[in-house]
Amino acid sequence: MVVLKSPQEIEKIRKSNEIVSEILQILESEIQPKVNTLYLNDLSEKLAREKNAIPAFKGYRDFPYSLCASVNNVVVHGFPNKVPLQEGDIVSLDFGILFDGYYGDAAKTVAVGKILESTRRLTQVTEESLYKGIEKAVPDGRLSDISHAIQSYAEAEGFSVVRQFVGHGIGGKLHEDPQIPNFGKPGMGIRLKSGMTLAIEPMVNEKGHDVEVLEDGWTAVTKDGCLSAHFEHTIAITDEGPVILSNLYRS
Repeated sequence: MVVLKSPQEIEKIRKSNEIVSEILQILESEIQPKVNTLYLNDLSEKLAREKNAIPAFKGYRDFPYSLCASVNNVVVHGFPNKVPLQEGDIVSLDFGILFDGYYGDAAKTVAVGKILESTRRLTQVTEESLYKGIEKAVPDGRLSDISHAIQSYAEAEGFSVVRQFVGHGIGGKLHEDPQIPNFGKPGMGIRLKSGMTLAIEPMVNEKGHDVEVLEDGWTAVTKDGCLSAHFEHTIAITDEGPVILSNLYRS
């Protein structure tokens, strides 16, 4: 069941996402060669606690960390570790919190030092596909209009979208209905309504869309070993159109 939010609830979701955005921006500023993702995880948790917020991912279905840190060919749900980041890497930072009863959730893929032009283009297209999807989050549209906009843009640029993982509703729970695939035909699925709050999150691969999950039960990697990028915003659908609640700066 899709839960429509009141303006007051949307403001609480906005506040949670503003905290997430602030923390992601700080984490991004820390990224450079030789920094490790376990340090970023610990910093994210510390910053959340300082805001009186609860890290949303830690302990969720037994996920052991506060931050999902996915490097290079890791698509999503990467475990932070002590392996130093290297010049030319990309790392997806996916972070969420619970604050005042409502969740925030956002993600961004960040370059480590200077990256190849082909890698930069992958991250740029992934981010732009997110905004293409957000543009379709309007009252009386269909859910799959979002999905189709993401897929059609990414594939037109020569990349592929991951099928196995999806965006989701968000609010009083971290994951609510509806699920939001990043692929599909337009004009299908539930009708979009003002008051919906959605976490839209395309994952785009450099080559094939197939992924596999490692033995830890969480870490998802591209099956062909090629790079993957991931961006996410939490948005609200309003009578005036989509409003981004996680105000990450665009690349």
